[in-house]
Amino acid sequence: MTSIWDTKADAVNKGDNLRDVSPLKTTMDENGFTHYTFTKIMFNNPWYNIPYDDLDLFKKFLDGGSRAYPSDGRIPCDVVAREAREIINKIVDISKDHKHTYYKDACDAIQDGKLSLIRGTLKLYLGKYTSRDWRRKRFTDDLDFWTFQIHLLDHVLRDMGWIKNKETGEFEKTVQWTNPDTGEVRHEALCAANNLNQLLDFGAGSYLEGTKLGEIFNKKIKRGHDVDLSDMMNVALHNDGLVGKNKDEWNEAWVSFEAATNTRSTRITSNLVSLCRYSLGTADYLERVSKAISKYHKKILDINEYTDEDLIRICNMSIHWIDYLEENGPDDTRNMIHKFLLDQKDEKQFHAENLRNFVEKVLKILNSKYEYLKIKFEIES
Repeated sequence: MTSIWDTKADAVNKGDNLRDVSPLKTTMDENGFTHYTFTKIMFNNPWYNIPYDDLDLFKKFLDGGSRAYPSDGRIPCDVVAREAREIINKIVDISKDHKHTYYKDACDAIQDGKLSLIRGTLKLYLGKYTSRDWRRKRFTDDLDFWTFQIHLLDHVLRDMGWIKNKETGEFEKTVQWTNPDTGEVRHEALCAANNLNQLLDFGAGSYLEGTKLGEIFNKKIKRGHDVDLSDMMNVALHNDGLVGKNKDEWNEAWVSFEAATNTRSTRITSNLVSLCRYSLGTADYLERVSKAISKYHKKILDINEYTDEDLIRICNMSIHWIDYLEENGPDDTRNMIHKFLLDQKDEKQFHAENLRNFVEKVLKILNSKYEYLKIKFEIES
């Protein structure tokens, strides 16, 4: 068994071996196939235990959601995205100025679209490959660029107040934001780097190739930390591979899974099994949230259940909701949130179905590569 996949995997950092990838049971069928069956799991959230009662689950969801999004930083992605947009827009402006020293470099940098400049977490964010919930809750500390026009990027970063750290070679900037739950003003150092400086061995022997979804997946599949598995899962639940503006790129990303399984790497096999386990565990949870909303969505309209003070607390989770409350008052805001809940009821069910379809496809690919060994990977029903 241990020669086929890693039973201990890196949950957070390379070498931590904190994720247990042991099967629930091992059986053999009449055709001589060994079936390894694994449990469904959820990402650990030390600040939240999933309520057993549906009403408590509904209340937790309305208070800002409850599902954990493993992150590799401390700065909200929407704050980092604001900085990224300013840098990208500056490069776009330069590409329109024929007299600028870096005019040609800027044109070359955005020839495949301005979002081709960015990769990793922020590419998923700016490209809206994921749900609004993920974009609101995911945190990072890094702004990863991808461009051969290195002098252009350095010029823009310096021009916009970024300072180059002589030891790391990365540009840094202190950003601030207000914690919506506590009202506390936070300050953190944000790093911006051109990943062309890290072409080789970007963790676990994986190589950076570009900024397309498939190339991002390729790196995340190979590294396989919890944050990587979570990001891929959250792209999968938002895309059904059939419709939407990301249809073609989502379908092309499957090349990454084909290429990864072809290696029969013990690490990659472990990561893909884990990805399926987390996906199915989350699918069950999302379905529960959908059912809880279906049962209790009208409570937001009851002033005895949710007072005006409660409404303010709930609206603090979104700057758009706070603005709406200030402009339209509590009654209209209740109706707005009620409509949101009805939309979420359907969306959570849709996301759960997408995750289950995703797991079916991943397992089909994975099992096809181990058929010659008469092995099948399964997740408990």
